[in-house]
Amino acid sequence: MRMSGTYGRGAAAAAAVLAATASGCGHGTGPVVEGTAPPIPYAGPLHVAVSAATGDDPAALLAASGAAGRALECTGRIYAGGSSGSWSKGDGGGTPEEGLTAYFDMEEPDVPRSGYRVERRDADRVLFSYDVGLRTKVAVVVAKDQPGRPGWGPETSASCDPAELPASFTDKGPYEIWTDSHGDRVPVTTLSTSGGPAHCGWQQTRFLELGGESGGAGREYARDPHGVLPPGMLAAPYDGDAAMPAGARDTGYHRQGEELWTTSDTSRVYVRTAHGVEAWPAVTPGQGCE
Repeated sequence: MRMSGTYGRGAAAAAAVLAATASGCGHGTGPVVEGTAPPIPYAGPLHVAVSAATGDDPAALLAASGAAGRALECTGRIYAGGSSGSWSKGDGGGTPEEGLTAYFDMEEPDVPRSGYRVERRDADRVLFSYDVGLRTKVAVVVAKDQPGRPGWGPETSASCDPAELPASFTDKGPYEIWTDSHGDRVPVTTLSTSGGPAHCGWQQTRFLELGGESGGAGREYARDPHGVLPPGMLAAPYDGDAAMPAGARDTGYHRQGEELWTTSDTSRVYVRTAHGVEAWPAVTPGQGCE
């Protein structure tokens, strides 16, 4: 079913071969491929007024992403969405497909750049969808000759959580997708890990973001075995040979031999590996790489 009340980060991030595997599409040479129509194609309007709502909560992302947000079929919440700004003559495309390419060039979104299918076509708007299992995970509406937007180009766009995209795409990006006790991929808004940024000299670290309950504020933790993070950034020292506290709870989240454990003390989380237990301290709020 198409999402109608719960959206992803949001009201929750492949080539043509990927699309063929995930959604029955065939091979193509550009971003768009021929494909099998979904069981329930998007039937709403392709032009929906957008608001300047800010924030990454589901309602704000839906309000900012217009028809694209409504065309998503996320398992969880909408992850990203919005509308495009203006551009100069010559930046837009001569066809809807070139308008989709202009979207990638202008917005540089963190989504697959091939494997899209035309889901709906109107006189001056086209909905392109990137499907996984015949469900739309990325939606882009391109429009022709709109005010301040000559030619074909992006009007609105939206995407589901990166964990809903194929592993062959996410494995090439910054995401470290975890799985739960059932083997399902965990949304990055719930849990994600990533390497530290090289431009700050933190590439020997790893950061873990644990989302808050019911969309509340989450916490960030760090693995810093070499002590490269600046003083005061961590709530406590990193411990690579910690003892698992008696009251620790196995979250069921695991990734490549790592298990995440937590306690009622949110100043640390515990990562169990084949070599023992590591205590990752919380990052002091407001600290980060500039």
